[in-house]
Amino acid sequence: VQLQASGGGLVQVGGSLRLTCKVHGTITSVFSNMDKYWYRQAPGKQRELVAGSTRDRRTMYADSVKDRFIISRDNSRKTVYLQMNNLEPEDTAVYYCNVRSIEGADLWGQGTQVTVSS
Repeated sequence: VQLQASGGGLVQVGGSLRLTCKVHGTITSVFSNMDKYWYRQAPGKQRELVAGSTRDRRTMYADSVKDRFIISRDNSRKTVYLQMNNLEPEDTAVYYCNVRSIEGADLWGQGTQVTVSS
């Protein structure tokens, strides 16, 4: 089972990107019952939680991205998205998706680079 993240790239300040994270392979847990998260790690900084969408449909965002980023899911496609709007240079980082189940599965994508130029 693999998580494949895509959608990163170079964008100017104020631009938008949509990151996609798709599960490839067979998972024993039902995708809709899994918690999904996006993290990011900027150079020289610790990895931080950006957004989450839990199995009970709650969403959460870091204060720095509230009102700019939106996490969503397509359970039929086993895919989670991160729509990023009004991007700022401080959003430059490698973005990672993470999917977890209550049974203990903890899957990570390989990361996708987002660079915001000023």
